[in-house]
Amino acid sequence: MKFLIVGLGNPGNEYAHTRHNIGYDVVYAFVSKHGGSFRSDRLAYVAEVKWKGKKFVCICPTTFMNLSGRSVKYWMEKEKISLENVLVIVDEVALPINKLRLRPGGSDGGHNGLKSIHEALETTEYTRLRFGIGNNYPKGMQSDYVLGKWYKEEEPIVKLKIDSAVEVIETFATVGITIAMNHVNNRDFAIK
Repeated sequence: MKFLIVGLGNPGNEYAHTRHNIGYDVVYAFVSKHGGSFRSDRLAYVAEVKWKGKKFVCICPTTFMNLSGRSVKYWMEKEKISLENVLVIVDEVALPINKLRLRPGGSDGGHNGLKSIHEALETTEYTRLRFGIGNNYPKGMQSDYVLGKWYKEEEPIVKLKIDSAVEVIETFATVGITIAMNHVNNRDFAIK
């Protein structure tokens, strides 16, 4: 059983740990937890992790967000990974900061990374984990907000959600999307 775990983001230090790069941060946390390490490879930073008899090919595309589909398609084909074993982690302004949402398919919701994947794969039927980043920005400032760093008071909940997102990857791969969705979709994340 082989899975492709995709963390969306942009390469480069100026984008590191911004809201838009939360996909990178989740995939890095997953790889780190399971003792893997990344290498620079074609169109992506790539790490391979073996866990519970499964192989995870983890990628953070280096094509920039709006060309993410090229990287996803290349690694799916290279590693011969079927569509139902692909999981994309992405930031989502339409979800509040206390939410994660796992879905087996759906629209791109205006997200350029997802739009690129739809175009490259010619389908919207792949699993994506949407990481709520909220929409706490003035009108016309969405780009600055998305490409900005987390506020200090958001950091504890972001850390909690990264850990939960890592568990979602594990649950998705071991017991399937339905149970993974039940675990996470109705949960309100809060720091006790």
